[in-house]
Order: sequence, then C-alpha cells, then structure tokens
Amino acid sequence: MTAPKFDSFKKYFNRRKPSIQEIVREPTAGGIVFRRDKDSRVEILLIQDAKDRWTIPKGHIEEGETAQQTAKREIGEEAGLTNTEVINWLGKIHFRYRRVDKLVLMTTQIYLVKALGDTDAIQKEEWMNGIQWFSFHDALDAIEYEDIGKLMLLAMKKIRQENL
Repeated sequence: MTAPKFDSFKKYFNRRKPSIQEIVREPTAGGIVFRRDKDSRVEILLIQDAKDRWTIPKGHIEEGETAQQTAKREIGEEAGLTNTEVINWLGKIHFRYRRVDKLVLMTTQIYLVKALGDTDAIQKEEWMNGIQWFSFHDALDAIEYEDIGKLMLLAMKKIRQENL
C-alpha cells in the first residue's frame, strides 16, 4: 500500500497569517446606560453585536469630539436614546485584536449614563442582533467582556451611593 497523499491537507494546515505590518490605535468611547423600572430597580441597556455577544453601546471618537460626546452620540445612534445624562467617567478598558496584517489596539473610555424620557423607545441599528434592558444581575451575567463587567459593578456602586 502506498501512503496517502497529504498535499491537499497542506494547503489548509500550512497557511500562515500575514505578519503584522502596522499597529493601529483606535480610541473609542461608550456608556453603561441605566434606568429605573416602575419598581425603582436598576436596569442596564445592552446591545447584541453581529457575533451574538452582549455589550454596551460604544464607538469610535470622531475628529474634534471628546470621549464624553462620543459616548452620548453612540448611545443615540446605536440605541435611539437621545435624552441622556452623563453622570461620570467610570474608567477605560483595552482591547487588542488582529485585522489581517494590522494589530489594532483599542482603548474605550466608559461613562455612567442615565437614560431619561421614554426609555422604552429603544431601537437597534441594522448590524445588531438585539437590544434590551436587563435587570442589573442579568446584565452582569449576559455581558461578554469581563472588563466591562467590572465597570458595571463600579457603576452600580455609584448608583447606590449617589441614589441615582
């Protein structure tokens, strides 16, 4: 018996990713958006991205825009909530991922944001798989990123301390 030819397998297993040619920094901002339900319990707004991961509304900081302005704008664009109040800055988180031959270093400034007015009038953007208000504990369970979860805990502490 002759050994099977593995040439067809080599093309799958010997593929190499292109080497990193460039490092790109992407400054972004977003918000942990909250409201009180009819029983005065805190609810957190999460969006579900195209890969089914629950996260917070966030996006790229535009030229001439502050991180806080970006957070408000992105919440308006991604959730349809334009009546919001930025309470304070919670911190920043860092993501790192590969985009073909680029290493993308993303820094996201996160703010605590209170939704005002008709908070049921949320609407997702086309690229999202979902948008929903969660009880605080359910939001903590659903959130895909540990760093955002830690800032959610800090947000809840501030909400309680300042009776927001």
